[in-house]
Amino acid sequence: MNICIGGFSVFNNLKAGKIDTFGFLESSKYRFRLDAVDLWNGTFEGCRPDIFQLPDEAYIRKIREALDEREMTLINLAVDGAHLWDADADKRSRLFGNALAYLDIAARLGARSIRIDTGDQQSAPPSEEQFEYVATRFRELSRRAAELGLIVGPENHMGASKSPHYLKRLAEAVDHPSFGILLHMGRWAEDEENGDRLVAPWVYHTHFDGNTLRSEKGEQIFNMLLDAGYDGYWGIEYNFPEDRYVEMEWAIATVKRLLLARRSASTSS
Repeated sequence: MNICIGGFSVFNNLKAGKIDTFGFLESSKYRFRLDAVDLWNGTFEGCRPDIFQLPDEAYIRKIREALDEREMTLINLAVDGAHLWDADADKRSRLFGNALAYLDIAARLGARSIRIDTGDQQSAPPSEEQFEYVATRFRELSRRAAELGLIVGPENHMGASKSPHYLKRLAEAVDHPSFGILLHMGRWAEDEENGDRLVAPWVYHTHFDGNTLRSEKGEQIFNMLLDAGYDGYWGIEYNFPEDRYVEMEWAIATVKRLLLARRSASTSS
């Protein structure tokens, strides 16, 4: 089944010094029996997004080796410290340099897609200057992503990107087949009722969280995406504070049930 775990799901264990990137891969493969993964650069050794410090080449090779040894597919690389908009022009330039560097890193890791954010928490509400800058930069990133065999795009989880109307307008302005949206289901600051449907044509990857999985709306969004033609992976980003492994097993089983129910409904009809 097309299911994977998002790297931020291990944030609490990472903060406690109980896991690293390789432990996350090991858990995904052998504890949860998944053949795909959604990495987050926050687990990378030597990576400091706040000071633009990238992981070194030897470390990236080790991750690629670990993926290959486990025969795992890297569905997505979620990147912090490479968002496109900042009020400071010098910082914007450095952030874009990070975004370009991470496109190459994603390609070397064999990723299918990479999440680059539109801006940070302070990016809302967006000005026209901000919109035009972000659209222009995503056009550049999309062209480079196409050369590398990747899809690139933002996630609706902070700042301006929590508006589905902003992301829809952005996708239409970029207008490139290698641009897409990572949909964190139901995570909108406005028009939550219609947000997921508005961006559905551009969704290249998804993040389920615990709240969405527990709600009836989670199943509705799931079926809406399938009806809209989504055929990608169902990522689970669920950073539960306690009983983390048990909760993740529940989350994976819940997504499996949704997939099986849909398959059964398709077969019977």
